[in-house]
Amino acid sequence: MEEAPAEKKLVGKITHYFTKIGVGVIELSDELKVGDKISIEGATTNVQQTVQSMQIEHKDVQTAKAGDAIGMKVDQRAREGDLVYKLA
Repeated sequence: MEEAPAEKKLVGKITHYFTKIGVGVIELSDELKVGDKISIEGATTNVQQTVQSMQIEHKDVQTAKAGDAIGMKVDQRAREGDLVYKLA
């Protein structure tokens, strides 16, 4: 039996990606917390991962809200303009 696809909700978009350190900058349009499962999707990107940690202005945070720009380790390459969804 196949698993039903998880519901997803748009929470932000990648505005920058630092290739050497594997960190994406995500401009949030909704709340995101450490432990949330996310999907990063774009023309050539399809990454699912759990938020292990995130930073605002180089300080670790547990929760970020709409309007925040966060830095987060991304398991695979992401690209500017990729959309970030929270999976339910």
